[in-house]
Amino acid sequence: MTDRPDRTDTDLLGIYLNDHLAGATLGVDRARSLADAEAARDPALADAVRPIANEIAEDRADLLRITRSLHVPVRRYKILAGRLAERAGRLKANGRLVRRSPLAPMLELELLRLGVEGKAAGWRTLRRLADADDRLDPVHLDSLLERADRQLETLEQLRLRQITETFQRPDTQPSLQESRS
Repeated sequence: MTDRPDRTDTDLLGIYLNDHLAGATLGVDRARSLADAEAARDPALADAVRPIANEIAEDRADLLRITRSLHVPVRRYKILAGRLAERAGRLKANGRLVRRSPLAPMLELELLRLGVEGKAAGWRTLRRLADADDRLDPVHLDSLLERADRQLETLEQLRLRQITETFQRPDTQPSLQESRS
C-alpha cells in the first residue's frame, strides 16, 4: 500500500511542462515586442534583445520537443493563454496614453529577466529528473541551463543600463551647482 495519489507523475509533469510552455510563449512574444518597439528609439537595446528573443524561441522549441519526447500532450489553450497574457500586458497604464513610456523598456527587461529565471528553474527541475528518467538528456539540459545563465547576465546588464536611461536622463539630472547644495 502506498500513500501516492491517484494522479501519476506524468500527469503532474504534463501540467508543469504545459505551464512552462505557456510562459515560454509569453516570453518569446514579449522579447520580440521589446526589440521591435525599441528599434527606432534605442537601436542598441533592440540589437541586444533580438538575439535573446531568438534564443528564447529556440528554448521554447526545445521545451516542445522535450514535452513530446515524454509523450505529454500539448495543451494549446495554455499556449493561447500565454499569448493573450502577453498582449494584455501591453495594455497596462504606464503613465502615457498616446506614446510609449520611457518606463516601458525598464519594466519589460525586468519581466524578461523574471521569465528567464522561471525558465532556468524549469530546466533545473528537468535536469534533476534526468537522473532517473533516461528520456531526458542531462547534457542537453545542462547546455540549456548555461544558456539561461548567459541570458540572465545579459538581461541584468541591460537592466542596469536602463536604470540610467529611464531615471537619470540628462534633462532630469541635477546640475553641478544643485548637487553641491
